[in-house]
Amino acid sequence: MSSSTNTPTHHTSTIGSIGTPSRRNTELALLVFAVVIPVFAYANVGLAINDSVPPGLLSYGLGLGLLAGVGHLAVRKFAPYADPLLLPLATLLNGLGLVMIWRLDQSKLLRSLPNFAPAAPRQLMYTALGIGLLVVVLIFLKDHRVLQRYTYISMFGALILLLLPLVPGLGANIYGAKIWISIPGLGTLQPGEFAKIILAVFFAGYLMVKRDALALASRRFMGLYLPRGRDLGPILVVWFVSILILVFETDLGTSLLFFGMFVIMLYVATERTSWIVFGLLMSAVGAVGVASFEPHIQTRVQAWLNPLHEYKLSQAGTHDGILHSEQAMQALWAFGSGGTLGTGWGQGHSELIRFAANSDFILASFGEELGLAGIMAILVIYGLIAERGIRTALAARDPFGKLLAVGLSGGFALQVFVVAGGVMGLIPLTGMTMPFVAYGGSSVIANWALMGILIRISDTARRPAPAPAPSPDAEMTQVVRP
Repeated sequence: MSSSTNTPTHHTSTIGSIGTPSRRNTELALLVFAVVIPVFAYANVGLAINDSVPPGLLSYGLGLGLLAGVGHLAVRKFAPYADPLLLPLATLLNGLGLVMIWRLDQSKLLRSLPNFAPAAPRQLMYTALGIGLLVVVLIFLKDHRVLQRYTYISMFGALILLLLPLVPGLGANIYGAKIWISIPGLGTLQPGEFAKIILAVFFAGYLMVKRDALALASRRFMGLYLPRGRDLGPILVVWFVSILILVFETDLGTSLLFFGMFVIMLYVATERTSWIVFGLLMSAVGAVGVASFEPHIQTRVQAWLNPLHEYKLSQAGTHDGILHSEQAMQALWAFGSGGTLGTGWGQGHSELIRFAANSDFILASFGEELGLAGIMAILVIYGLIAERGIRTALAARDPFGKLLAVGLSGGFALQVFVVAGGVMGLIPLTGMTMPFVAYGGSSVIANWALMGILIRISDTARRPAPAPAPSPDAEMTQVVRP
């Protein structure tokens, strides 16, 4: 009997590396929660104020859900590997901000003020424009590295935006700060919100080229590597520009934001702690120097050091040529009234802060009605956005993307710190707005554009590398088994 030998033949094939899952379904599930939570808060406000579910609950829920859905579809189509947390976190903050702004619109005190106009409908329109801009960024910005070509154009563009408020007839001086421009038919616009994004592009492109030279040190002093004198030029220029902003526009917040963002990116690019020390020293020198002769900055510092004194001057109607404000004291009272768990949605009295309750001091409004627990939750959400941005920078494969993601995330976190610190009395007030939650079209639209760029960078960073093409010379191998 003869036996036959089975000789099965196997062919080798090229197997691509298993890519990162897109996580779009995870993002969709998180977006559902990001919409449901503000809708639930909206219903709570109506029940607290009028003992009934607000009639606009359905339209608000559908509107916010539609906007979130548009953003999700755009990310799913044009950035399928993007971070799944960025869009839901921003949507949640934006939704909660809309609820608080609508809650303040129902205040009888604010409604009695002259020139009162409901702010919530306009904020919803600004949110729609912001998400529309996010979609535009995702569609037309196929690769974030394209922005590197416009490094120096970005510098000139940002300088033009910063100088616009100083143009006679175009700039508007609102409560001592010259950071606005007036557009007929559209109201006011704060160009500095858009300038921070453009400046981040310039800083990333510049530092990517110059980082090796800036990292060189000439001598060591007290454990710090001192940079060479010739390399101090860039930081001196940025410092001087920030001082000019502080002098001519009397805007402490924007000055701190731009200079701080540059120092953060400079430290990441060079890994030199000495730049952080120089940055802090130069910030302190500039702020103290300007505060010594600028009355508006002096008033901000005085309101920080002794808010009760400013409150008494404001209530007394003192006419000494300086605008005294009771808002810093009212904000502290609001935080104190909220306690640990807050008074509840719609049951506080933060409208006593008047016009700034839904913009500069909206964090105090949240602090009164949601308490310390609510404020900590909101700050954790901000922290998560910054953390996901830093994680995106770590995952980015190109140095420009790393620096740009760090700059945008660092600037975002720095703005949150500056605003929250000012409202809580940790640092002097700056007049900036809390990203996503505060009323203001410029801030909401610009921050959605910032989210769009971060989503694009994260998509590029998390996108799996393409599998290598099979070699035409690959041969079949046979496995012979007896």
